[in-house]
Amino acid sequence: MRPCLRKLCSGFRNLEEGMAMLRQNKWKILLTTLIILIPILVGCILWNRLPDTIATSFGVDSAANGWNSKLFAVLGIPAMIAVVHLFCLVVMSADPKQKNIGKKPLGIFFWILPCTSLLISTVIYGNAMDVKMDVGFLVCLFLGVLFVMMGNILPKAGQNYSFGIKLPWTLNDSENWKHTNRFGGWCMVIAGIVIIVTSLWHNPWFFFGVVFAAAAAPMFYSYIYEKRHGREK
Repeated sequence: MRPCLRKLCSGFRNLEEGMAMLRQNKWKILLTTLIILIPILVGCILWNRLPDTIATSFGVDSAANGWNSKLFAVLGIPAMIAVVHLFCLVVMSADPKQKNIGKKPLGIFFWILPCTSLLISTVIYGNAMDVKMDVGFLVCLFLGVLFVMMGNILPKAGQNYSFGIKLPWTLNDSENWKHTNRFGGWCMVIAGIVIIVTSLWHNPWFFFGVVFAAAAAPMFYSYIYEKRHGREK
């Protein structure tokens, strides 16, 4: 019974800490959610200038390859992004180690989907009104900047289940976590710079190769670190 009671008490404690995190950031949550929904207001203002069917997805060559109704483009997409935003925050608040995430990583996380929503709406509305833009360049540039920012804050996060390079070895060994996420941060920064520099080219195979290398290298590094140092403990 005692282990069950301890788990139950721990669960209530985690829930209380999660609710406290949401309460502390309630105004930031409200602000970022409203920013995500700004495209709805813009879409309503532009409603009569938008066609009934709107391109909502594009290939790497900036050509449209998917269409939806005007109603879905204006209301549905921002609403779905807002739901995902809130869901991610709730999941993060439920993390038993959410206090280890740190203020800077958490602060950056708050703004990822608001910026994504504004970028998506800019591309969708611009294309619908025949504004010429290089979608592949904009997406690659945005992702490159995001990689650089994430790479800078990755080493600042302590062990948690929401943000960082989460592997069995990193979650069980604080030193492995620290070294792996520091190395992973450098990988993300380098990958981000490469993506930014080559954003005008935006070759999909090259892009996915860079992303794969940035993701795989820290995992391999973490495994080697565990093999070398795990046995010493």
